[in-house]
This record gives sequence, C-alpha cells and structure tokens, in this order.
Amino acid sequence: MSGQRVAALRKALARLREALAVRGSSDIARDAAIQRFGFCAELSWKAVQAKARALGRDCRFPKECLRLAFEAGWIDDEAGWLRLWEDRNLTSHTYDETLAGQIHARLPTHLERMERLLAALEREGG
Repeated sequence: MSGQRVAALRKALARLREALAVRGSSDIARDAAIQRFGFCAELSWKAVQAKARALGRDCRFPKECLRLAFEAGWIDDEAGWLRLWEDRNLTSHTYDETLAGQIHARLPTHLERMERLLAALEREGG
C-alpha cells in the first residue's frame, strides 16, 4: 500500500508542478494550483501513514503523521510543514481572494517540501 500512495503522490506533485508553470495570473490558474496543492497535501500525509504502517508504526491524523515523518527524518522542516498544513486547511474551509493570492505565492515552497518528502519515502523503498 505504501508504494501505491507514493506513486499517487508522485503523480499529484507532477500535476501541481504543471499548474504552477502556467504563465499569467488568471484566477482559474491560481485556483487550479490551489486545488492541486490540496490533493498533494492529503496524499503527503497518507503516504507517510502508509509507510509508517509498513514499518510497524502508526499515525492516524495529519499532524501526528507529520511529527512521525520528522522523527524518522523524512521531513526536515517541521515548522514549514505545519505552515503547509495550515494553508491546506485554510484553502479547504474558506475562500478569500486575498488569502488565495497569499497561499498561491507560497505554493512553490510547499511543492519543494513535498518533493523532498517524496524523495525520502522513495529512498525508504516507497
């Protein structure tokens, strides 16, 4: 199962990368990138959960899994990941044009974090 989650994360990150590469600042491009970011955030914690279970550990909630990933050395920026998760929660529960613009500006950094996680999980045997 962890291999499937890692593969899904790899594909979702590629789609987010595509969305961020769109030139221009249309609302549609911004909103698409934010939507794809939400998918990637979800798949990130679920990939950690699946990998943890494969190793005989367990985490049931996103922040719990992020702490486990930090302890395991799969992520190296716990504060950045907490910010990533906060942004994910803000985009899924509210919509505000100003907030959407601020979060969109942070997406390249969030993408880099998730790509580093993906690389770490793949090194572990994904």
